[in-house]
Amino acid sequence: MQRCGLVAIVGAPNAGKSTLVNALVGQKIAITSAKAQTTRTRLLGVALEGEVQIMLVDTPGIFEPRRRLDRAMVQAAWGGTQDADLIALVIDSKTGLGKKVEIIVESLKARKEPKLLILNKVDISAKEKLLVHAKKLNEAIEFTETFFVSAATGDGLPELKTALASAMPEGPWHFPADQVSDATDRMLAAEITREQLYHQLHAELPYASAVETEKYTERQDGSVEIHQQILIGRSSQRAIILGKGGVRLKEIGSRARAELARILGRKVHLYLHVKVKAGWEDDRSLYREIGLDWVD
Repeated sequence: MQRCGLVAIVGAPNAGKSTLVNALVGQKIAITSAKAQTTRTRLLGVALEGEVQIMLVDTPGIFEPRRRLDRAMVQAAWGGTQDADLIALVIDSKTGLGKKVEIIVESLKARKEPKLLILNKVDISAKEKLLVHAKKLNEAIEFTETFFVSAATGDGLPELKTALASAMPEGPWHFPADQVSDATDRMLAAEITREQLYHQLHAELPYASAVETEKYTERQDGSVEIHQQILIGRSSQRAIILGKGGVRLKEIGSRARAELARILGRKVHLYLHVKVKAGWEDDRSLYREIGLDWVD
């Protein structure tokens, strides 16, 4: 008898949710970086454990929204918990508990779905604080189980995956055995380029930037041709991304191209250009492109 269910992965920004989903799926389906709010939209990863298919909804970090984009991301996060068979709260064990976590905990109290507590990054956290965090959170919410894991090293993940699988209801699989995500290749291409922007520019990169895939064409030789524009709000930010003589943009493109070729298993021709678009966060069509709902 097959089993299949939906697990909503929620938590504050930088808790390691995307890294955890990638590790449970067994390959990369979500981008990661040290920059807060890297994940902007909900993404579904598909993990297998024997005869069980676990659909993992990777959601944006939940925080106090200030702008339209923020509100859309938080809405996507809570939207990812709809119809969930289980909600998993991921905590950054090193950062610990704070206002952002408290907001999420208060919102989860009224939810009737079974809940798991996952204390992540135990490999870099003070051991004496782990039990303190677990005790406080279990006093606030009735979690069915608590797990101490490191998504980066894999510690504790086999036990967590087994527990997730056992909580899934009986039912047919929703995806073929070889499908690991619901993201289109077009969406994945934009995310991989955005990941390289974060990795290579770090604090220099303005948060208000986006990557839009304008063209995605499969060539007759089996390769794929991708044209993307990097959107920024001010002309002064253009030089940051281009670098001297365009060297930085070339490096961003080179690394994104290599990563996409590895994931897609084919040769990739990637063409990037930078476009200054003041107020791009108010472009309704762009929200559809990156998988977010428009919010007023």
